[in-house]
Amino acid sequence: MSSIADGLLESFVGLPLWGQIITIIGISMLPFIELRGAMPAAIRVFGFPWALAMTLSIIGNLLPVPFIMILFRHVEKFLRRWSIFERFFEWLFRRTRAKGERKLQVWGDIGLILFVAVPFPVTGAWTGTLVAYLLKLNRFRSFLCIFVGVVIAGFIMTVVSYTHIIWGVVIMLGLFFTLVAIWKIEDLVLSGNTFRKDTP
Repeated sequence: MSSIADGLLESFVGLPLWGQIITIIGISMLPFIELRGAMPAAIRVFGFPWALAMTLSIIGNLLPVPFIMILFRHVEKFLRRWSIFERFFEWLFRRTRAKGERKLQVWGDIGLILFVAVPFPVTGAWTGTLVAYLLKLNRFRSFLCIFVGVVIAGFIMTVVSYTHIIWGVVIMLGLFFTLVAIWKIEDLVLSGNTFRKDTP
């Protein structure tokens, strides 16, 4: 976390326990920040034990998921009234299906779990939920996959939070390059089958 973020969080140290708990849950609910920001704050700033920090972060990270699954279609329908959003959603749907549908067909639930589990800014519960929505995946099954991914991310961030910053960076980079390698290998394997769909 940056020094600015650390300084801001340190101003909350004087809060009572319930205030600190609400703060951690609130941080983990934020898109892009999510659990990956809440865990270090809970452990390093508030001094929470790792089990409590991970529990609160998981709860907060998962809270928006059902609402995104249920309400995003209404938001989409409302925004599509304007042509700029209509074009944006059409582009987003095409890109997501082209990039994500094939991977999920190959990796199945594991693909969604891995996507959520790797704690990077472009991954996580928010993005995983939007992918599940755009690909029209089963809500209950998707929620279970997202839950498992968030739990794995919690363990990863626990290790990173208790590890020296250099080792934390090594762990994060290792996870990133492992995921990229898996997906690149999958692209190479399937590249010859991309257009082998049945045609009338």
